[in-house]
Amino acid sequence: MKLLFTLVIAASILSAQVTIIPEADVVHVTIDGKPFTDFYLKGGESMKPYLHPLRSASGKIVTRHFPMETVAGEPVDHPHQRSLWFAHDNVNGFDFWNNEANYKTLKRGRITVEKITGTTNGKNEGTISAVMSWKDPEGNKLLDEARVMTFRKTATLRMVDMDITVTAATKVTFGDSKDGVLGVRLAASLQEGKNSGRGITDEGPHTGTIMNAEGQLKEPAVWGKPSNWMDYSGEVEGEKVGVTIFDHPKNSPRARWHVRAYGLFAANPFGSKTFNKENEAKLTELDAGGTLRLRYRIVIHPGDGKSAGLEKLWADYTK
Repeated sequence: MKLLFTLVIAASILSAQVTIIPEADVVHVTIDGKPFTDFYLKGGESMKPYLHPLRSASGKIVTRHFPMETVAGEPVDHPHQRSLWFAHDNVNGFDFWNNEANYKTLKRGRITVEKITGTTNGKNEGTISAVMSWKDPEGNKLLDEARVMTFRKTATLRMVDMDITVTAATKVTFGDSKDGVLGVRLAASLQEGKNSGRGITDEGPHTGTIMNAEGQLKEPAVWGKPSNWMDYSGEVEGEKVGVTIFDHPKNSPRARWHVRAYGLFAANPFGSKTFNKENEAKLTELDAGGTLRLRYRIVIHPGDGKSAGLEKLWADYTK
């Protein structure tokens, strides 16, 4: 009977086209038998979980390799910007965003995956469910996080749905600051401009263009503004490809976009005055036991933001 059960499970995995394969510290996601991404629970200097890398339907890697891998000519700034992650830099004054273990700052929080609570495989989608704890440097819990990540595929698209609910373990305040919450660090060739930070090597070329749902183009026009979605498109290894993030209309607060020419791409619902000094600072507060749910969809598409049919994809997402 046990052998039969094992064979049935093995057969179901083989027939699934989106397959989730859990291991001790990483969960693999394959699509049509090929790697799509890995969910890293822990490891190295990271103090938060992350997905790495993200690939297009054709297999192009659209996220930066560093710090997980070192690639010649790729910028090595901001090691905490690991491919795709969810965090915030001011939760009761503690920083869960800029928080590598080897950083010298004292107020670094840690997000720990307590358990993978479930996985599913399927023809066109698969899921990873996990529970996490957000703790201050002394180990005091500030938040419980329940996350469901759904990985979807079509012939030309790859999508990741993030459905995240945080529950306050104590009274919690999310500060009005720029580094949050859903972050992606894009491949160097997708950057809109050169990374000119101190001591940084950035050899280019950079092919990217940033565009929001209103059709505004490039960082100066879109940074810090609200919009239903933001797209960042360019070329990877000669192929036109882009990444779009949708901010679910039921999110409250809605996102403003911390999106930079050097390849940082983030949806931040906790920035108001930090993005526009004429706005009032807005703090999001949860009493102990209070909850906040945030949902986002990441779409990896061929072509650029104007040719990818993003309005229809947005309509499909919001049905």
